[in-house]
Amino acid sequence: MNTIAFFNNKGGVGKTSLVYHLAWMYSDLGLSVLAVDLDPQANLTSMFLDEGELEKLWPDGRHHETIYGALQPLLEGTGDISTPHIEDIKPSLGLLVGDLALSASEDELNSQWPDCLDRKPRAFRVLSSFWRVMEQACTVRKADVVLVDVGPNLGSINRAALVAARHVVIPLASDLYSLQGLKNLGPTLRRWREEWEERRIRNPVPGLSIPPGTMTPSGYIVMQHAVRLDRPVKAYDRWMARIPAVYREAVLNEPSISAPRKVKDDLQCLATLKHYRSLMPLAQEARKPMFFLKPADGAIGGHAYAVQECYKDFHALAFEVAKRANVSITTQPEPASLFPLSA
Repeated sequence: MNTIAFFNNKGGVGKTSLVYHLAWMYSDLGLSVLAVDLDPQANLTSMFLDEGELEKLWPDGRHHETIYGALQPLLEGTGDISTPHIEDIKPSLGLLVGDLALSASEDELNSQWPDCLDRKPRAFRVLSSFWRVMEQACTVRKADVVLVDVGPNLGSINRAALVAARHVVIPLASDLYSLQGLKNLGPTLRRWREEWEERRIRNPVPGLSIPPGTMTPSGYIVMQHAVRLDRPVKAYDRWMARIPAVYREAVLNEPSISAPRKVKDDLQCLATLKHYRSLMPLAQEARKPMFFLKPADGAIGGHAYAVQECYKDFHALAFEVAKRANVSITTQPEPASLFPLSA
């Protein structure tokens, strides 16, 4: 199972939008995709589904068809994880539905972490629960790639989610807060990786599927930078110039002196994505990715050109992320069909 988590403990960097658009792009490129919402705010789920659909999935009482519903028997001590419900967005794209109730698992995930060191079976069942739910869903969907959205914090839910990730992509904004976030995030990822390796070898449960916990950093994406004449405005230049060194030192644990001086020269930079401010409201109204907007959705004139540029950006990013995560893409749209702008 090839799991890619998109994570930054600093919020507001476009992480959820990134997961949403890449899920649609990979589906368009012929892959079977599983999108997983492990953020208790469930923003990814709300991008895929409208309120009517969510009301059916979040009824009063138990939420059997959400990620929390799959974990609930285990968390309540009445059994192990249940068979996860997969919301069918399209034949090649499934969603493990998020749930605000997932925040209730925080204490249990936290308390079971030290118990792994004492080889307690329940601790390993709880800490591997995200991995095992995704594994079951991945098998059902025959998914080529699993994209995981997590919340912007360093709590125990995210620790369990990241333990279940083979690769980690870090979205950034070109500002002071993202740089400070990197300085916290990098050492934390290394510590979680080391601590899980110490624990996983103590698993006493035969046949229990345990996540590898590799959490390999695949690179960073600079999101939402302001643009003037196709260049970031000067106010952001100094923060962008510092990203390669901070990433190298904080995340890769390498000397910062080895980092290039510019983001565009940094092999760790997967992409710098423009902020398509004018397209997002149209996409939300049409309930589709920005790069699939058509004239009937209001994508005319300058918006039509922005749709084309958006598709190019996410198309290139999808291939770059796939390459870093060893995901094979064998089909590509024909050049003439890249930009379906007809109504």
